[in-house]
Amino acid sequence: MKSVVWCLALYWCGMLWCHATAVPTTATETITVPLRMPQVQPQTADTYLCRSLKMNETLTYIKGFVPHANKDVAHHILIYGCSEPGQSNEKPWNCGEMLASEKSSQYKSGPICMDGSQIIYAWAMDAPKLDLPKDVAFEVGGETQIKYLVIQVHYKSVVNFIPPKNKTDSSGIDLVTTTQKPSNFKRAGVLILGTGGEIAPQSTVYMEAACSFTDKVEMHPFAFRTHAHVHGAVISGYRIRHGKWTEIGRKSPQKPQMFYDVTHPGMTVKKGDILAARCTMVNKEKRTVEVGATQHDEMCNFYIMYYVTGNKLPKRQGCWSGGPPVSSWHDKLSRHILNGMPQTSSIIPGTNRFLTDVKWMRKMHRDFIHRMLSKTNIIKEKYQALVELLKLLESHETLLENFAKDGLEDEAPIYNNEGRLGNLFKHYLQSDVDD
Repeated sequence: MKSVVWCLALYWCGMLWCHATAVPTTATETITVPLRMPQVQPQTADTYLCRSLKMNETLTYIKGFVPHANKDVAHHILIYGCSEPGQSNEKPWNCGEMLASEKSSQYKSGPICMDGSQIIYAWAMDAPKLDLPKDVAFEVGGETQIKYLVIQVHYKSVVNFIPPKNKTDSSGIDLVTTTQKPSNFKRAGVLILGTGGEIAPQSTVYMEAACSFTDKVEMHPFAFRTHAHVHGAVISGYRIRHGKWTEIGRKSPQKPQMFYDVTHPGMTVKKGDILAARCTMVNKEKRTVEVGATQHDEMCNFYIMYYVTGNKLPKRQGCWSGGPPVSSWHDKLSRHILNGMPQTSSIIPGTNRFLTDVKWMRKMHRDFIHRMLSKTNIIKEKYQALVELLKLLESHETLLENFAKDGLEDEAPIYNNEGRLGNLFKHYLQSDVDD
């Protein structure tokens, strides 16, 4: 009887085939639920299509994700949990956050979710399957707020779907599920940090977000994922506790955009901590690149997949900033916290290449100068010290600019402004440089 119920739940416009599904014979076995596009033919590149699947009245536990997609066709795929989907019928709809400029009459338009939206999974760049750790699962259906799953596919190319090829597409994700609650159940969730903003022509830019974690629920991060387009060089994420930075993860988004194990297994995030992320972007083009929905735009996202041991997930599901040039860590974090920032935050893993945002460093240096000047009386005999300090700053900025112009960021020194500048003030001004 249970097999019949599953088949009926999955028989979705005739596209979720029961005969292709491993139906469990006992409650402890798993069932594979295909969540895919129903042989669609998008006609415009950068089309976003969504499709919904109503959840069973029985609690269901998602233990893994198996992608069926190709990066040359699908730019990325997201799975959302919704209380109510963006469209009530079972047909796919156009669900881009910023709809493609050429709207197609093929599909109705609507949001991903009408109510209760939360990200469950993300895929891009031919990432492989994901198996969650033992006893960790996403709880959906039943009495939960997730009554529907919605899959969103961002189509990078439509060459295969227009004349003369006229093919169809069924990209999607197979969900590995069970109706048996794990014995030591750990409820999974996803929190995302991201920014808006723009990248100036022929420049390296830091896109940064930071938020205080105010929930009483303790999070246990176990995986992270980075997402950017072609300009993303490295993305890093951190937990900051009492001024100490601990890396959650760091990866080039040009690698498969899968969920990787966190840098420090067993770490936690609790009330009072700060979550921070940086996307180091390199724009060698002569145009300004803005954050947007198309493959010609950019995105800056750092995903944290975590579990909690209680019944409630944290209320915070995202941390967003306006991005450059209007927002950065300078605006979100105190000088004391910034001084403890890891020097590896803009180093591509596996290399010694440090990517320098000249404007960001200039602001760091000038803020430091103003702070030092506010702590001492500048009198005539100390004027020479200030002159030397400004010369040092100017020479270093010129050095950074030259390295950036020549594409030699990896040769530029990792600069500790609290080092040489601080020592200079100590020697000439005998001033206390500590906060």
